[in-house]
Amino acid sequence: MSTTPTGLALYSRTADDAAAAVINRYSTSFALACRLLGPRPRPHVRNIYALVRVADEIVDGPAHDAGLSPAQERAALDALETEVRDAIASGFSANLVVHAFARTARECGIGDDLIAPFFASMRTDLDTSAHDDASHDAYVYGSAEVVGLMCLQVFLNAGMSAPARPAADLVDGARRLGAAFQDVNFLRDLDDDAARLGRDYLDGAAGDERRIAVLDRIDADLAAAAATVPLLPPDCRRAVTAAHDLFAELSRRLRRTPAGAPRVRVPDGVKATLAARAFLGRPPKGAHV
Repeated sequence: MSTTPTGLALYSRTADDAAAAVINRYSTSFALACRLLGPRPRPHVRNIYALVRVADEIVDGPAHDAGLSPAQERAALDALETEVRDAIASGFSANLVVHAFARTARECGIGDDLIAPFFASMRTDLDTSAHDDASHDAYVYGSAEVVGLMCLQVFLNAGMSAPARPAADLVDGARRLGAAFQDVNFLRDLDDDAARLGRDYLDGAAGDERRIAVLDRIDADLAAAAATVPLLPPDCRRAVTAAHDLFAELSRRLRRTPAGAPRVRVPDGVKATLAARAFLGRPPKGAHV
């Protein structure tokens, strides 16, 4: 008997492949971490990040480069949000990335409590150029912390008969890891965000005192998240450890790099070492074991 998928199964597998192609093209680091996930959660995490990337591209330049006005960018983002909700309700979308995400949302229990804040933060990028502490926290919750919570839903629920609610400590760990990732990227992209997009997410973090305060917050978030990694399912721990350790390394390099220097990166050889360390089952760097 042939095991080749047909019909909806073939379409869904093709959608998963399309989502994986988006991630492989846009983020070699994330693609590497995803390969450390077990086969149960791996396609679902790719599906989440592919949708996140598509939404990002509406507000972060490519839509503008294509000639869309701010009003048209907002309309495109609104349409994407509507399409996501419709696909979750129906189980189908003609947009392969949306179809893949909707399949993941339906299986893993990703609801509007996470989807709405994400699109709200994306919409903020269309009309807010400078953030204070309060608007930063609201933006980071929607743009990054809820993405961590979506991944947590996958870690716990992919392949299960019915989705379960995560424990409070896992929720805190997922949120803080997402926040650390976002703040690291804000610091790495400080000059580009200001020059190309006219945005300041960190309320003047180019100054040394403010920059150190942000890095201190990042390191505290990374430490809190590291403590929850052993509570995750075994087929998720290696990937989360690799991602955690990559951003911990970025934080360390940011501390010794002056503001205004070229964008901080982790060399490929160091990335490979961190991935190998995670593959061997080592705990996140800085974790108390």
